[in-house]
Amino acid sequence: MSNNYYLDRNRNNMRKLNEMLKDLPTFCSIFFIGIQDTTTPLTRINYAVDLKTFFTYLTTYESEFLNKPFNQITVADLDLITAQTIERYLAYLSYYDKENGVVITNNERGKLRKLSSLRAFFKYFFNKDMIKANVAAKVASPKQHEKPIIRLEPQETKELMYFCETQNGFSNHQQKYNEKFKIRDNAIISLFLTTGIRVSECVGLNVDDFNFTLNSFRVTRKGGNQVILYFGEETSQILRDYLKYRDTLNVPKEERAMFLSSQNKRMMVRTMEYLVKKYTKLATPLKNITPHKLRSTYGTNLYNETKDIYIVAEVLGHKDVNTTKKHYAAISDDIRREVAGKVKLK
Repeated sequence: MSNNYYLDRNRNNMRKLNEMLKDLPTFCSIFFIGIQDTTTPLTRINYAVDLKTFFTYLTTYESEFLNKPFNQITVADLDLITAQTIERYLAYLSYYDKENGVVITNNERGKLRKLSSLRAFFKYFFNKDMIKANVAAKVASPKQHEKPIIRLEPQETKELMYFCETQNGFSNHQQKYNEKFKIRDNAIISLFLTTGIRVSECVGLNVDDFNFTLNSFRVTRKGGNQVILYFGEETSQILRDYLKYRDTLNVPKEERAMFLSSQNKRMMVRTMEYLVKKYTKLATPLKNITPHKLRSTYGTNLYNETKDIYIVAEVLGHKDVNTTKKHYAAISDDIRREVAGKVKLK
């Protein structure tokens, strides 16, 4: 693997997508070629997964498609699909069996994602005048229930850093295992909590991305855009301590990944997710904390310090400030409390 994590990831996703297209009706390749310049490979993979589920449903339950091989389904057959067909499909998604006997369930969010895939699919062929109607646009979105915003409270954050630094709370066996990783783990969690980067962004960081003169680093956002983020002196010292430790490892010169696995290779996303869970279940056992929840913690803390939702959106890399407001619903409640009584009647 090269040191360009994002390039390698996109290549692997493209290979995966090409394999997945073999399991879809042939005409679907027109759609994926048409959207390749406006979507990421990962987005297209998700579309492919959702479309396979949809066509499997059609050929299993809908009379017009019953037992029809995928390679015999044409773009003209999309005109046989009605809004009611898609509504039946959404009902089916609530609970269904896959071929391997695994039971799949979808809540409102899962159904909405699959409906969004169908909307993009039908919209493309309708705009290209290849089908008569965009029936997917006529289907109402499933009602979404707001999920509670889970994040660390200030005291929980302090306890998390305490466990990272001291290893208290772990068994003697665990402490012995953690000894060679605790400096790295402390650096990773500190970076999450003080910059709000995504776990995929953290995995992709190289040593060369850091500038300790300015306490800054270069990060590749979703979609491939690169931005410069900054960290404070406290995090700077933690990162420099980690780099000194990294220099003592037997790391091949060509490996430039900032954060390394036990094999001295670039860490994987699931490894970072595991280490966050390992420490946070000590600090806050009743909360299921993920790297994204640490991102939420940072976003909330940044808003509380700046009182500027636009700054939070900019630093977190949200293209739409409404996304920021949606993810930090509790912030709106804080605002409403603060302004209570500000307007006087007399």
